[in-house]
Amino acid sequence: MDDIFPHVVFTIFGVPVRDTVITTWIVMALIMIMVKFLDLSALEILFDFLNDTISELVGRSAHTYLPLLGTLFIFIAVVNVIGVVPFLNTPTRDVNLPLALALIVFFSVHYFGIRAKGLKKYLSDLASPVFLLPLEIVSQLTRSLSLTLRLFGNVISAELIVAVIFALLPVFVPLPLVGFGIFTGLLQAYIFTALGAVYIGAGLEVTDPENEAEA
Repeated sequence: MDDIFPHVVFTIFGVPVRDTVITTWIVMALIMIMVKFLDLSALEILFDFLNDTISELVGRSAHTYLPLLGTLFIFIAVVNVIGVVPFLNTPTRDVNLPLALALIVFFSVHYFGIRAKGLKKYLSDLASPVFLLPLEIVSQLTRSLSLTLRLFGNVISAELIVAVIFALLPVFVPLPLVGFGIFTGLLQAYIFTALGAVYIGAGLEVTDPENEAEA
């Protein structure tokens, strides 16, 4: 059960490096290898799926947002299922990684909003009406917290369930548990990416037609 929670493997200049960070490095290298050697038709299927999904959720062409959201989906999907590999742990069971991903979405929402509308128009829309600005700020922060806790909570709870069941029935259930872990990991990757697309779309919804064409 202790293996579910991250632990420090070594330190660099006093900065602790956890096992989840090491696994994240492995995942990054693995994704680059997969992209280089994966069959082109498989990449096209994945591209079409992500493009259609993001276009529908954002409410416009996905070409501007696909690099970010597509990368998020692929990265989260791989880190969520890498735990089925012996001696590797799921990096998203460390709350720091979900928080970092949520912050990427948080800043991306404002980046794409300012890019589409211009700084003045975006801030004007954000603070309209002015008396609701505090609520808008709270809403923005709450969304990031929700993204963090949703990804972290679902991954860690799934691993806890698997660990408990496997401890009780170690012989009879390994394959179903592996399938359950993979399904949960892919589902959470999709949900995180979909919510990121929705939040970006919400930040663009008052865009002027001229700016929308450029986006």
